[in-house]
Amino acid sequence: MSELRTTTRPTLSNALLVVGGLLAVMWVLEIIDSVTLNALDAYGIEPRQASDLLNIFVAPFLHYGWAHLISNSIPFLVLGVLVYLGGRGNWAITTLIAVVTSGLAAWLMAPTGSITAGASGVVFGWLTYLLARGWFTRKPGQIAVAVIVFLLYGGVLLGVLPGTPGVSWQAHLGGAVGGALAAWWLHDKRP
Repeated sequence: MSELRTTTRPTLSNALLVVGGLLAVMWVLEIIDSVTLNALDAYGIEPRQASDLLNIFVAPFLHYGWAHLISNSIPFLVLGVLVYLGGRGNWAITTLIAVVTSGLAAWLMAPTGSITAGASGVVFGWLTYLLARGWFTRKPGQIAVAVIVFLLYGGVLLGVLPGTPGVSWQAHLGGAVGGALAAWWLHDKRP
């Protein structure tokens, strides 16, 4: 007896629904944060405070004001959708790895007394995942996506270096490392 298996790729509408839904949560949280006089900011990551380790999973959804959220929104949507279109499972794994590595990097390396929040660590994770995925798969379509993503967003990779006060290069670096590790783990099938 034969068995018919179908593998369906995520559709653009599914990707927009999931990634856009997460983005909508961020916007709702920022509305709540504004109304409560920034009360949610306390749920960011305070370095080397054991009580803040679980905030690693909350901090990517919180932002320090509207300008911060707006600057993360377009890359979050674009890169998140591109990763999602490559497969829901890969998107979930890559996102989780980027959340953990960016959060741990901020927790371990950010200056004492700072509090880190924002989606940019995840954005950096998705960016390096897309770039590294092209390298590891060596598939023309994946390489084309990597080239286009690099042309659009490659300049932000300098954000993994210290330099801009108030910007968590630590979370950016952690997310970038996590994205590259996810691509290696999920796609390096070379002998």
